[in-house]
This record gives sequence, structure tokens and C-alpha cells, in this order.
Amino acid sequence: MRLLSSLLSTFTVIIFIPVAVEAQSQSEVSRVAEALEWREIGPTIMGGRISDLAVVESDPAVFYVGTATGGVWKTQNSGITFDPIFDGQATASVGDVTVAPSNSNVIWVGTGEPQNRQSSPWGNGVYRSTDAGLSWAHMGLANTHHISRIQVHPHDPDIAYVAAMGHLWGSNPERGVYRTKDGGQNWELVLFVDENTGAIDLVMDPSDPQTLFAAMYQRQRKAWGFNGGGPGSGIYRTTDGGQNWIELTEGLPEGDKGRIGLDVYRRNGNVLCAIVEADARLPGQSFGQNNSDRTVRNGVYCSMDRGESWEHRSTTNNRPMYYSQIRIDPNDPERMYLGGSSMYRTSDGGRTFTSDAAAGVHLDHHALWINPDNSDHMILGSDGGVSISWDRSDNWYQFRNLPLGQFYEIGVDMRDPYHVCGGLQDNGSWCAPSDTRSNQGIRTRDWYNVGSGDGFFTVMHPSNTSLMFAESQGGNLIRVNLETMERTRMRPIGRPDADGEMPQLRWNWDTPVVLSSHDENTLYIGSNILFRSNDLGQSFTAVSDDLTWSVDRDTLSIMGVLGSSAQMSRNDGQSSYGNLTAIAESPLNEAVIYTGADDGRVHVTRDSGQTWTDVTDRLEGLPSYAYVTRIVASNGEDGEVFAAFDNHRNDDFNSYLYHSENFGQDWKRIGSGLPASSLNALAQHPDNAELLFVGNEVGVYVSADAGVTWVQMGTGLPTVPVDDIKIHPRENDLIIGTHGRGVWIIDDISPLEHLSTNVMASNAHIFPIRRATSFNPYTPQGWTPGIFAAPNPPSGARIRYHLSSDVDELELRVTDATGKLVRDLEAQMTSGVHEVIWDLRLHLENGASESGRLGPRVLPGAYIVELVTGDDIVQREVSVRMDPRVEIGRRELMARHQVMMDSYRIGLALEEAERTLEEATAQLVAAGKLVEGRDDEGLTSEIQEARDKLAALSEELDDSSGGGSAWRGVESSGAMPTADALYLIDESWAKAPGITEGVNAIISDVESILRQVYAPIAMPDLPNVLPIPSRGLL
Repeated sequence: MRLLSSLLSTFTVIIFIPVAVEAQSQSEVSRVAEALEWREIGPTIMGGRISDLAVVESDPAVFYVGTATGGVWKTQNSGITFDPIFDGQATASVGDVTVAPSNSNVIWVGTGEPQNRQSSPWGNGVYRSTDAGLSWAHMGLANTHHISRIQVHPHDPDIAYVAAMGHLWGSNPERGVYRTKDGGQNWELVLFVDENTGAIDLVMDPSDPQTLFAAMYQRQRKAWGFNGGGPGSGIYRTTDGGQNWIELTEGLPEGDKGRIGLDVYRRNGNVLCAIVEADARLPGQSFGQNNSDRTVRNGVYCSMDRGESWEHRSTTNNRPMYYSQIRIDPNDPERMYLGGSSMYRTSDGGRTFTSDAAAGVHLDHHALWINPDNSDHMILGSDGGVSISWDRSDNWYQFRNLPLGQFYEIGVDMRDPYHVCGGLQDNGSWCAPSDTRSNQGIRTRDWYNVGSGDGFFTVMHPSNTSLMFAESQGGNLIRVNLETMERTRMRPIGRPDADGEMPQLRWNWDTPVVLSSHDENTLYIGSNILFRSNDLGQSFTAVSDDLTWSVDRDTLSIMGVLGSSAQMSRNDGQSSYGNLTAIAESPLNEAVIYTGADDGRVHVTRDSGQTWTDVTDRLEGLPSYAYVTRIVASNGEDGEVFAAFDNHRNDDFNSYLYHSENFGQDWKRIGSGLPASSLNALAQHPDNAELLFVGNEVGVYVSADAGVTWVQMGTGLPTVPVDDIKIHPRENDLIIGTHGRGVWIIDDISPLEHLSTNVMASNAHIFPIRRATSFNPYTPQGWTPGIFAAPNPPSGARIRYHLSSDVDELELRVTDATGKLVRDLEAQMTSGVHEVIWDLRLHLENGASESGRLGPRVLPGAYIVELVTGDDIVQREVSVRMDPRVEIGRRELMARHQVMMDSYRIGLALEEAERTLEEATAQLVAAGKLVEGRDDEGLTSEIQEARDKLAALSEELDDSSGGGSAWRGVESSGAMPTADALYLIDESWAKAPGITEGVNAIISDVESILRQVYAPIAMPDLPNVLPIPSRGLL
């Protein structure tokens, strides 16, 4: 450590050491949190669910993509690049995007995807842009929650119709078809059926904007299941712009119906087709098998008379609850397409379909646009992103530049740099490095697949980085060997009881998996009971009885219909009810384990599962049956625990966060500052138990007082659901898995970890600086325009400091352990938290002038960062290490560094000599112009002779300068310098003294010439005499 006694008379010196963090205000926490910036890392190799496409028909290179949870994206070059244009709005969930036909600058967005999934988020109404998406205005209808379609008048962009589904998880009156005639300033509900029925589709006769057809849909989802139909569903028509509507029934199925999709033929408004769900099913029955006569009524219906009568043409209807999209080719009424798990196509007017319309494209197709001027040109949106066809659906190209990954869970390993893995909606489980140490960033190809299905928990082994666990829906766990990519399936099946009966296991879609922090071979997984493995999944033992309420969901009602009754799309997406959703092992006591369930039940064991205590009724004020999303057993105090609940499945969108200090016997509701949004994620800092993070439907929030108060976290994160949060135990990074925009990272959250009132009150403070790594980035050759690449963190040492107020003077510098200056850094002088990246390069002054050329990176070791403000100086140590992949001994490292310094120093000397020659040449050129016309041939000749000498010296300098840049080649590899590099450096040092003497001599000649040209008062400044370089001097 540098001796500071000599400074005490001038400066007040503060050396920071760890201290207990004191309470601080929300504003202080917010100030620090806002100073930390997010960076995304993808992925784009797989996308996320697309809800709608809107193309500018006058220029199809411009189109908009509406996504289920990732906002709105725009391309102006046919998809070569996309830009997010909805990031700053209050929701990321989009149901519809519509371009006004008469003015392509007017864009309407209906929020809240309408696909009825258990993971479907909700929106807050309608938005409108009048500048092609540059800015947005919220136009109301906030409580509609899910908007499926918007139709805009072909000649007046202010007249629009909105098909609103209303709440998915409950009843409400804000649903049906709305109309505005003034651009959304005012709305009329022009079609309403009941509080359980909304409008799922809406089409306008292209030749008669007064005629619209609406598909009404009765549906509701609960935590235990789904009822996708009822008497409210049906098709309606208006011929007077929405003033009056009639239901169309002739030829359509009688009785209850489910979801319906509509389309009208562009060239003839009499031709209308619908895909209709009309077959309910009982428990145990397969799809469409409940009718007494076994007649399938589902399928495609078409009308040739504007809906007056209908013909049942096909029974094809793949999973209506999730798709129900039908599109008629705008140039051929015999050609149609159906969305579905596969995309279907017909060329005979819908009588026969084949499922090969999107072969090779990611499954689950929700949106399709067909170019009205060229039916070969099609754009398709699915659960995997956006694809394009130029041959009428025979072949497709998927865009891989949209970062829309919908992560449910993430995990991080202990590689260096660490990798992030996660499970995605319908896209399996994938991993990528957090830093590729490449000049190309984190690219699409850097992501690799480790699991299939819908991906969920990815659990990384703490010491064996070639081993991890990945999970697909329903608790289907695999152990993955990352070296061979072999996968061992290991979901436990239980064992017979005393009567020989196998346990009835119920697995959640997102089954929790936990690897013990006390024993790296111990693994927990939960169905409705908790299983433990002590051998990494080779065998499992049940350590509990049923930890749920074990309610028979067939006894529960949705919209007044018992679960035992026939229902449309009965319980689609909800395979069971009454299963575990959260497991937490205490990091302080391996015998303490908590569980939470989808039916709201919470248990704790304090003896490794021998006995369990139900603490559900201790959660005062928590609504019954609230879904348990996360439990965090604290690393601060024994018995402390936090629990997050999500009650939106009961149509309650408040945040529910609880804190207990006595193993769940008593709970206190916390969360001041959290918005009304369900909580998806909860994490506690491993070294600061007061520091908590939650993820909800709109982002990330942080608390520095154990959850009492909260503020929004970080800068640069778009509005997006955040489903999981991890804090890397070594790097101190905050990593989140978003459900719509992939993985995001804040590098090193030390300012939050070490935040205190004392820190914020001090004049200046440097936060702890994470160890820096000196490495050579990988610089692959290649040209990949249009391919997504996320930024790596900047290489070097990340220095963050806080100023309590603006200062007039500030110095930020780095010294070595002896106090020798290594580098001066530019720094901001305004109040707040600031960040400076030291790239680890040193800088030396050379002789009389200072060169701006930076030198090699410093040697590994300890360095001191000093912040000087007025009379105060604060210091913080930073450790620099060599790239751990490079094997080199300390002696060789020192010798290599000395060679680089020799090269750098001689390079500075030669650079100064070159600069002097250039300056002298310029002065002689100017002098020559002044003596032009004078009758002084002797002086003219003297000037030319001096210029010739300068040119000769410059040529000699060029021939001798190779050693001055040789250090760059030496540094680019961890190997010792080559013989050629050493030769060039030696040659430069051998020639430099003579060249320098020659430069100094010519300066004398130049001075003599200038005195003959200029009067003493006009005499220009002469170049400085250069010191003769000496290799032995530092």
C-alpha cells in the first residue's frame, strides 16, 4: 500500500474498508439503482410468441411485429433489421397492431395478447401513434386487458373498431366491440354480450367499411383449469358501422361454442370463412368426442352470402383455444391457411387441408400476412418468431435478429466467464456465455441447446461445470453432460405404499428444482410431494406427504360450469392442479426447507422433512389460494424467510410479498413502492441480506431495507415481464430472465451491496472495484451483416464513484502499490454515481511533451485508484489478474512485460522525433514561402538543403521505427516475444540515439534559417531539443 504520510498535510485521506450497511432513503437507493445499466445478451436463435403482423401495403418492406410479451418491433428493410418501438410504454404485451390504410403514419396497438395461455400477460388498453411509431399516446380502454383485433376505416384513420376480450381470469364488463370516431378520444361499446364474453376476432368488408363481422368468445381461466366456451360465443354482423348487430346462425353449430376465427375474401365481401370450435369434452375424453352421435362440429365454415348461411367444409381445427386463425388468399378464395401447431393449407376452398404449409418452421402459428399484390410473398408469426416465404408457403426463412426469448427460469454456472442458461416458452433450454471475450460480442451462434420442450429450471452444478440439470414441462428433469451432451432422464415416479398403490403425482408446468447449497450432490424436486436425491438424481426418496390442498378440480366451477361437466378446450394448458411451485432450502441450516404450492399452501420443515408445519393460515391478509411464486430462505438470520405470491389467477393484480423472522410462524406484508403487478421472481443478495430484488410484469425492483421499501432497478431495461433473477456469487452480477426480451445483466452491483447513508453523505466515495482480467480479445474474421450481436461487458476495471455535489476540480488516477502514477482517467464532476472504465493500459510521459499514446496493459497485481476532490482524496484497491487461460510463469511474465515496455518507450521517443521533424518541416515550408520573390538565392538554397536533411532523417526514422510498435504484437499473445520482435526493438534502440542527435542538430540549422527570415518579434517557437533515449532509464 502506498505510504500516505506525505499527503496528510495537504489532503484528508479516506481508505474504504467494509462496514455495516446502514439504512438509507428510497431516493438514495433510486439514485444508485438508476446509475446501473442493463445489457442484453439475447438470444435470437429462437424467438418468442408473435401475436400480430401489420404491413404497410404501399411499401411491404415496412412492417410491424406485435409480440405476446416483447412489445412492438418495426422493420423498414424487409426484416434485415428490426427496432423496438414500444419499450417505454406501461406494458409489453401486444394483441394487435394495425396500420391505418389511408395513412401509414397512423398505427394502432391493442395491448394484452389474446391467446388464453396460463402464461398470457395482460395489457392496459389501446395506444395510437401518428408518426409511424416514434411516439405513442394511450387512448384508454385500460380494463379490457386483452385486445384481439383492431379494424380501421379505409379512408378515415380516426374511425376504428376494437375487439376486446376482457379479463382472462375473471368477469368484467369492459369487453366486446368498441368504436371510436375521433381517434380514440372517445369510445362507444357497440357490441356486448355478457361479462364473460369478449370479441376475439373482427373483420371488415374491404369494399364496404360499414359492414363488419365479429366473433364473440366466452372463456375464462383459473389457477386450476380453463373453460373455453359457452352460450355467449357466436358470429355477429353489422351493416351500419356498428350501430346494430345481428347474430349469424344459419348453418353454424347450435348450442355452446368456443373460440372462432374469421376472414373475409379481399376481392368479394360476400365470401366469408370461419374456423369454429363447437365440440366440448368431458374429463377423460379426447378432443371433440362428447357429442352423442360422435359428429365433429369443429372446423371450417364458409359463407357465400355475407354470413346469411354457412357450409361446414372441414373438421380441421387444431387446438382452437390457442390458435383459431384462418386466412383467405387475397387473390384466390380457394386457397386458405389455418394457424395451429402446424400450419394448414387448402387449395379447394377449405374442404381438404394438409399440415405442411410451414414445414421446418417453429411450431405454433398465430399470425399470417399474405401480400395482396403477390400471394407468393407471406410473413408468418409463431412461438418461434417471424418467418418469410417468397413461394406461397413452400419454403420459409426465419429472421434471427429478434431478441424475444420468453424465459421462465435461468441459472448461472461458475465457469470463467460464467455461462447463463435458461428454459424458454416452447423453445427448450439454452445457454450462452455472459462474455465471449470477442470483438464481435455475444452472437446468435454462441447460444447452445441443452434441453427440449418448454424449458423451465436450469440448475448448474457449483463445482463440476460440465454437469447441469434442465427441465421441460411437467417436471421432466434431465441431467446433462455438457461435454458429450448426453442426457439422463430422471423425473421420480415414487414407490408403492403399504397397499401396493403407486402415489398419484401431480407435476406443475414449471416444476421447482433446487440443488442444495450444503451438499452439491443433493437435489430437490417437487410434484405434490417433495422428493430428495442424495446422488444427483440417480435415486429419489419422498420426504413429505402431499403438501397441497389436494382439491379435486372437477368439483370447482368456472363461469358456473363444474369441472366434471363438458367444456370447450377443457383445462387446456393446465394438466393438473395442486402441485408444488416453490422450494427453498435455508442456506444457514440444511434441515430447514420451505415449500409453496399453486393452490397457496405453504409448509416448512426444520428436520429435513421428517415433520412438516403448515403455515398458510399465518399469512394474514393473503387471499386464499394465492399462487406461491417464490420462497427465499434468508442468508441473514436463521428463521428469516421471504415469500412472493401471485394472485392474478384470481383476477387480483396486486403484489403480495411477505416476510417472517420465525420460520413462518408470523408474517408481515411488505412492499411499499411496488406497483400493482403480480410477482414472478424474488432474490436476496448472497452477502447483504437487506438487499432484495423482485421481478414483476413490468421489470425489476430493488429494496435495500429487507423489502420494506422498493424502487425500480437499473437503466435501459424495456418494459417486460421478469420471471427469474439470479445474483452471481463470484462476479456480483445481477442476471434476469425476461419473458419476452431474453436475458439481461447488470455487471457488478457493488454500489447497491455497499450502499449506506454514510456513503451517500460523504463528499466522494469509490465503491468496491471487482477484480479485472487482462486478456486479448478473440478477433475472428468474418462478415455477418444483419446478424444479432449483443455487447460484451467492457474489458478492464469498472470504477464507480459517487459525488454528493458538483465539484470544480477532480482527479481520478491509478497508481501502483508504490505510489507511482500509472494512468490519469477522465471523470465527471457532477453529483451522482458515475462509471469509468480503466482499460488497464498505462501511460508514460516522454521528455518535454506528453504523448497521448497509451502503452501495454499493466502487470497483474494490486493497484490503487485515487479520487481527488478539493482537499479530499479517497482510495480503493483494484486487483488485476492475467487471463487464467494463459499459462506463463511470473519470471517470464515480468521479462515479457519488460520487452513491451522497452518497445513502448522507444516508440514514444521515435514518435516525438517524428513530431519534431514534421514541425520543423512545416516551419521551413512557411519560411520558404516568405522568401519567395526575394533576391536571396543563398537563403533559398539553405532552406532547401535543410528540408532535404529533414526528409533524409524522416526516411531513416521510418526505417528504424519497427521496434516502437512491436509491443502490440507481443501483447497479442501470452507467449514470449519472438526473435524478430526482439531484433526490431534492439534495432530501434540502437539507431534512436543517432537519429535523435541528428534531429537536434537540424533544429539548430532551422533556428539559424528562421532568424534570417523573421524579425525577432515574429520569430515562431522552435521545436524542443529532444533528450537522447537511454534504454536503462525508466
